[in-house]
Amino acid sequence: MTRYSKPGITQIRTVGRLIVAVLLLVIPVQTAYSQTAEERGLEIAREMDARDTGWRDMTSNMTMLLRNKRGDESKREMRLKSLEVTGDGDKSLTTFDTPKDVKGTSFLSHTHVVGADDQWLYLPALKRVKRISSNNKSGPFMGSEFAYEDLTSQEVDKYTYKYIRDDTANGKQVFVVERYPVDKKSGYTKQVAYVDQEEYIPVRIVYFDRKGSLLKTLQFSDYHLYKDQYWRAHTMEMKNVQTGKSTVLTWTDITFGNDLSDRDFDRTSLKRAR
Repeated sequence: MTRYSKPGITQIRTVGRLIVAVLLLVIPVQTAYSQTAEERGLEIAREMDARDTGWRDMTSNMTMLLRNKRGDESKREMRLKSLEVTGDGDKSLTTFDTPKDVKGTSFLSHTHVVGADDQWLYLPALKRVKRISSNNKSGPFMGSEFAYEDLTSQEVDKYTYKYIRDDTANGKQVFVVERYPVDKKSGYTKQVAYVDQEEYIPVRIVYFDRKGSLLKTLQFSDYHLYKDQYWRAHTMEMKNVQTGKSTVLTWTDITFGNDLSDRDFDRTSLKRAR
């Protein structure tokens, strides 16, 4: 007859500790997966926003390289100012320096967390300020592959979200998150963002037009860290897959802490920026 010995107190305690250890490992996993795809997507978007809060203001120089389907290129030089606004979206002012036919043209953008953004374009040849209507936000900015709505700060509440999967992009582990514009006048039905899992910065964004067709892709590269906290991509390339055109934006001389204020971003600043 086979005899089975009764477990001792020590054995019972050991088994109990093992069970507790396993539960401690399993419970967080179960909690993470109890989120819906929409909740997880929103959580990632909020973390991206939280990590890029507190920079106050920034200035930089920027080059815009336009390339058509045949590969012909033209280049523009600009200056950019940005202001972080507490409780609302950011403000930015872009001024063109070259070539001669666009010199002095300025673009002012006031992003809002909720509702339509305010945008104006100063045309020196006409000596007047033109307001960009909500219906034109999907139009091309100065002949580039960037739309006016691409040039606003990407506020969390401007989209709803859905986490899709973990993946890799450009050698990085990324979250893949779909985001859907709340604004019915947006030129996009959805965007698919590839977000670096370590730094919570965008690696790539894929845009789909109002018909749901693939429209263009935006690639971020050459990231630099500023003030030990804020990552900035020095190169952004937007490719239009429907037309074969592309636009490359390159940033240089990025500087934070310039004591900029709201006055530097009012409508009269459009004419002062020369």
